[in-house]
Amino acid sequence: QVQLVESGGGLVQAGGSLRVSCVASGYGDCTVALSWYRQGPGKEREFVSGFDYNGRRSYADSVKGRFTISQENAENVVYLQMNSLKPEDSTMYYCKAEFGYRGSVFKRARCAAMNTWGQGTLVTVSS
Repeated sequence: QVQLVESGGGLVQAGGSLRVSCVASGYGDCTVALSWYRQGPGKEREFVSGFDYNGRRSYADSVKGRFTISQENAENVVYLQMNSLKPEDSTMYYCKAEFGYRGSVFKRARCAAMNTWGQGTLVTVSS
């Protein structure tokens, strides 16, 4: 069974730093691409940063130059280092896991059906 465990949120003053992490497990022989989203009350969930299946990073314009995403040698662990935090960065951060498979279309669909979200971790930046 797929599990996605997030950790590392908390309270920090403006200008400070936090690191959140996400660990995916239970996805068998699928490949995984992990990314971070955030969502405030009454707002749509928005992309923050993530990896694609080829290991390429991408960032939302609002966090470029301040946030850095990285992963361990194993693709199932990613970190989001958040520097120069602003009060407007305060919200719930969610890890998203997208699964793929290099080869069989059938297996690719089976893996994609396991795409999932974490429970979220709260980041609060005080002014």
